[in-house]
Amino acid sequence: MKKTKKSVEENGGKFNGAERSAYFARREAAKVLRVVLEGDAKRRALASIKSLIYQPSVRNKKATFALICQTLKHLPIIKDVLEAASILNTKWKRQRELVYIIVYDILFGKVVSLVGDAEKYLMRHEGALRSTLKQLLLQRNVKTVKQLIALHDIPEVSVPRYVRVNTLKLDVDSALLELQKNYSVQKDNLLAELLILPKGTDLHDHPLVKNGSIFMQGKASSMAAPALSPQPGWEVSYCCNVINV
Repeated sequence: MKKTKKSVEENGGKFNGAERSAYFARREAAKVLRVVLEGDAKRRALASIKSLIYQPSVRNKKATFALICQTLKHLPIIKDVLEAASILNTKWKRQRELVYIIVYDILFGKVVSLVGDAEKYLMRHEGALRSTLKQLLLQRNVKTVKQLIALHDIPEVSVPRYVRVNTLKLDVDSALLELQKNYSVQKDNLLAELLILPKGTDLHDHPLVKNGSIFMQGKASSMAAPALSPQPGWEVSYCCNVINV
């Protein structure tokens, strides 16, 4: 799709609706991205992307969430391109998160409107950015951006299927024997009520799941109750906050 380039001056010094939406979405995304990257630098998540997106200040939540996720996906490439192209001065280095967002739009997005100083500055260097990206493809001996992204992918970690036994209905040994009829199963060495099955084991239709004798639950979630160790007479609330975007 051909990119459209419009300046504020071409529109009588005013943003049209699409330009205004894109302008603010990039800046909202940059604020969230800054928090995410600060957390990465400290090796401690300061907040989840979804919780940041659902702040009242973020207007177009769905578009902003998508923009952040795509920028993060392409971020290693964006950083390599910016470093090799050497186009950033001190001013724009201080706004690196916004630069990352805009460069994603320039190189991998669909439309870039010249509204905003950062957009104008980076679009003046669009040729250098695209030329540098082509050089990276050649240097890494790949033909597509998708292949370039794959070079930065972290190998997938194999996580087994965990199930927690509901000891109000069934003891652990009985659950183990029943599951071993069809699967390779072993006990967890930390949590007595947790059983381990191979990754990808589908138990959704298993009778023990349907009758509530076992629950499919990750190890981290299963550790909450033992860590709390509630005592008789305590009032305990179980809360689950799920946000769909």
